[in-house]
Amino acid sequence: MIDVLNNIDVNILYWVNSHHSNFLDQVMVFASGKLTWVVFYLFLLFLIIKKYKYKAVLAVLFIAIAITLSDQASVRLFKNVFLRLRPCHQPDVMENLRMIIGCGGRYGFVSSHAANSFALVAFIILLLQKRWVSMMMIIWGTLIIYSRVYLGVHYPSDVIAGSMVGIIAGGIAFGLFFITEKKCRKKLTPNI
Repeated sequence: MIDVLNNIDVNILYWVNSHHSNFLDQVMVFASGKLTWVVFYLFLLFLIIKKYKYKAVLAVLFIAIAITLSDQASVRLFKNVFLRLRPCHQPDVMENLRMIIGCGGRYGFVSSHAANSFALVAFIILLLQKRWVSMMMIIWGTLIIYSRVYLGVHYPSDVIAGSMVGIIAGGIAFGLFFITEKKCRKKLTPNI
């Protein structure tokens, strides 16, 4: 059964990696970049400040907690446990991949890019609760994880599992934010 799942994973990777163009190569390298999204993050910060005013600092703190939780879980609970090589570190797989960027770390299950992106996706969706923001976040997160497979640095299962880790981390952090924000509100509300 594991071999069948692994074959499906490899075949999907090959299919995504082989459907390329010069334009798509540039888009996927851009999408996968770490500093690419600074303006997007500033836009999200603007939306948070607009809705939460002075509580935006608390929301940003819990976003940092969500991303830290997802990042640490992806490495300590998965990568360091499963030790699954990235496709670009497996000679039998790598020989059939188009590599556009470097490979990254040795192990890829689960994708930290996916976990961290979807921690932010989940938190922002729960925090802002606007349909257009939710759609924007889902499209953004999907672009990130697709780019990781397209570039040959992760298997599809790496990014899917990473996304799930991120959604859980984002949900936990939002729950903690909600509880904390509620307690702060009670302390600031005068008793009559």
